[in-house]
Amino acid sequence: MPSHGEGRGVLYIVGSGPGSPDQMTGKALQAIRDAEYVLGNDSYLTPLSPLIEGKTVIRSSMGKEVERAREAVTLARDHVVAMVSGGDPGVYGMASIVLEVAERSGSAARIEVIPGVTAATAAASRLGSPLSGDFAVVSLSDLLTPMEVIEKRLEHAFAMGIPVVLYNPRSRGRPYNFARAMEIAASHRDPSTPLGLVKNAYRDGEEIIITTLGQVATIEDQVDMHSAVIVGGTESRIWMEGSHARWIITPRGYHRKYLY
Repeated sequence: MPSHGEGRGVLYIVGSGPGSPDQMTGKALQAIRDAEYVLGNDSYLTPLSPLIEGKTVIRSSMGKEVERAREAVTLARDHVVAMVSGGDPGVYGMASIVLEVAERSGSAARIEVIPGVTAATAAASRLGSPLSGDFAVVSLSDLLTPMEVIEKRLEHAFAMGIPVVLYNPRSRGRPYNFARAMEIAASHRDPSTPLGLVKNAYRDGEEIIITTLGQVATIEDQVDMHSAVIVGGTESRIWMEGSHARWIITPRGYHRKYLY
């Protein structure tokens, strides 16, 4: 494992993927097994209960990311620490804040960022192959990013004609950001554009819906913070079996070079 310091401690920033241990990488599982201390949001730690039994577990809630990062960096001076981040720690996860805190404190601990399955690819696997080429990812959370900046990013993303994945699409505190994103999408995409909603991917209560951009109003109330929404690109299509939407396919372009 790569070393980034001469301290006695080790700090693993671990991606837990969609949630359950069977969706985690072998390296992520080993890092948690090796850790003396495990920190994370309670919702990410609960599915890992069998793995963290017997360890010192420090749980916290959403909105406590900075405090959690500080505690992890402090503990890593002399201990093996695992900071658990949902999905991939480098994609809207804990890696950036932990590294920023470590940098400012002059941490000498060995630090390793261990990837996980992010919501975009977890959702895509449930929908078929909507992201087989270039795609964009935009979070609709305006907690740290102003909505006007988000809107500008959405305009550019949808104008490119590539699939767009929406993270943190809708919450009780900001139900209108998703509606605004769909307005922007509709200004660049045909109403027949495939749209997929995956809620609780690979977890209890999983829901998978394949529809079109023009029909998004019929599913808007089902979109929440446990969801990822994928709006297809200009070449994306729905594989229909009779009246049933089976998969979303975004061709990579093989049909332009090969017969199959």
